[in-house]
Amino acid sequence: MISAAPIFILFIRDQVASAAFYRTVLGTEPRLDVPGMTEFALGSGAVLGLMPEAGISRLLDGQVDPAAGAPHPRAELYLRVDEPEACVARALSAGAGELSPMARRGWGDDAAYVADLDGHVIAFARPAPV
Repeated sequence: MISAAPIFILFIRDQVASAAFYRTVLGTEPRLDVPGMTEFALGSGAVLGLMPEAGISRLLDGQVDPAAGAPHPRAELYLRVDEPEACVARALSAGAGELSPMARRGWGDDAAYVADLDGHVIAFARPAPV
C-alpha cells in the first residue's frame, strides 16, 4: 500500500539548467533545491524530482549510469493542465524541442508533446471537450 503521494525523479545532465527549465515550464519555484536534488510540487501531492546522472550513479555505487543509456527516452511525464498551449509555449521558449503539436488523441485528451533539455518526453494535456 502506498502511504504518500509519489515522487517521480528524472535523471538529468545539468541540475541548474534543468531546474531553470522546469521553473519556466511549470511556472513555479521548486520546493527543494539543493546540490543533488531539485523538487517541484505537482498536483495532488505528487512531486517531480531532478537528480543529476552522476548522483544516482554515485548513490547506487555505479550499478546505474544514465549517461551510458540508450539515446531514446524510456519514460514520459504526462501532465494534465488547464492551459496546455501556454505550457507548450513556455517549454519551447525555455529550450524544449517540439515532438508533436496539440492534437486530439485517441484516449480522449487533447495533448502536445515536447522534449526537455535531457530528451525526456513531456506531454501537456487536457480532457477533450465532449
